[in-house]
Amino acid sequence: MKKTIATLIAGLFATAAFAQTPAPAATTTTVATPSAAKTEANADVKAAKADAQAAKADAKEAKASAKHAMHHKHKAKHHAVKKEAAKDTTVAADTTAPVAK
Repeated sequence: MKKTIATLIAGLFATAAFAQTPAPAATTTTVATPSAAKTEANADVKAAKADAQAAKADAKEAKASAKHAMHHKHKAKHHAVKKEAAKDTTVAADTTAPVAK
């Protein structure tokens, strides 16, 4: 999740920097060749795949973290019940009648 948020923030900074850049002069127009456009499109696809993998990894990590937290919650509850049961048996053992000699 942190990587996804960091990526989004970096994207915002990049768009803000691009918006602040002055427009290029009209005399320096360049014609994009089909191979350059294809290369750029491939780069965009690869970036999208990387973002999807990062999101998938973050989701997997969040699921594991939630499972881990749930495990600790159940373990703590079990420990409390076990401790309470031990306390009950100790009280019962202490209230027995003294043994006559």
